[in-house]
Formats: sequence, C-alpha cells, structure tokens
Amino acid sequence: MYLGRILAVGSSKTGHFVAYRVSSRSFPNRITSTFPERVAVVPKEGYEKDVFVSPYIAYNCIRLVNDVAVVSNGSHTDVIAEKIASGMSIRDSLALSLLTMDYEKDDFNTPRIAGATTLDGESYIGIVTHEKVQVEKVPEGKACYIATYEHISPQEVEFDANNVSESAQFIMDGGKFSEFTNPVTSAAAFGQKEWELKSI
Repeated sequence: MYLGRILAVGSSKTGHFVAYRVSSRSFPNRITSTFPERVAVVPKEGYEKDVFVSPYIAYNCIRLVNDVAVVSNGSHTDVIAEKIASGMSIRDSLALSLLTMDYEKDDFNTPRIAGATTLDGESYIGIVTHEKVQVEKVPEGKACYIATYEHISPQEVEFDANNVSESAQFIMDGGKFSEFTNPVTSAAAFGQKEWELKSI
C-alpha cells in the first residue's frame, strides 16, 4: 500500500521519539541530512533542479526546540517550531500552523501532516487536508502514525525501537511500516533526557 509521506510520534518501551519517512513515486531522488537541531529532506546530488519542478520536495522534516521534537512533511516544521519557541502550546502550534499553511497546492492536494513529542513523552499528531483539520493528543505511553494518503487519521502502532538509529530504521521498514511501499529515506529524533537525531 502506498501512503506517501509518513510520520510517527510518541513513546517506545525505552524512550520518546518522532520519526519521518519519505515514500515517493514522483521524486524518489532525495535524502535526509542531519544538522545541529534539525534534519532536512534534500535532493540527491545531481537532482537539485527538482526543486524547480516542485517547491514541496525540500524542507526541514525534524526540528528540535526547547525540549520538543517537531516533525512534519513540509516547511510547516519551521512554523510549528517557531510557535513553540514563542511560548505557544504544542497543540495550538500544530493547529494554527496547519490551518494557516493549509494543504499543498499540488496536483494531488497533498495533505500537510505534523507531530511533536516532548522529552517527557507528551505527544500530539495532526493533519490538514482539503476537507479537514485534525490535531489530537497521543495517549500517554503510546505511539501513533499518520500519512499523506490512505491513513489520514492517526493510527495507533507498536513502535519497536530502543534508540535513534532503530527509530529511523523502524519507520523505514519495520513492523507495520514494512507493509507500505516506495520507501526513499527516513529520519528520527529519540530521547529520554536529551534528543538525538539520525537520518538514513
């Protein structure tokens, strides 16, 4: 099953996380790159001109701000992070940013998805489509995922990862995520007392 972009947030047995996967049929020539406090989705070398075909294919997919890890499938990652940095609650930052940015105006009306998790394990997940805006809290100690296609409401999932590398790999091809096609690249933030970042 093809779900497009996928993100997951919440808690595993050993820590708290956000994870992101690019699945793509149109623009598969992309990688995730880790920088201080963020992970970016960028075109592979030789495919830089793809950003002129679609403005939606390069963006920060994970940002760390205060004790919060923010994850999304577009430029709204930065908008959410900035709202949280200004003191707005996670729920309101997600809701306002998704509503303001709206779904992507491409050929598929691609939804914007987003989530955030604190080092204490408080997590929220949300989406804006051409039909709805939805933001909800993830049950304590649980994990949920959401995608741009098909699974456009939060789905509870067993996220079997004990560190940041396992988290980035798990959303790529582990457990439930192995059922979803066209994986391209992935990334994660994982933490207990501090966040670690990893891209694959």
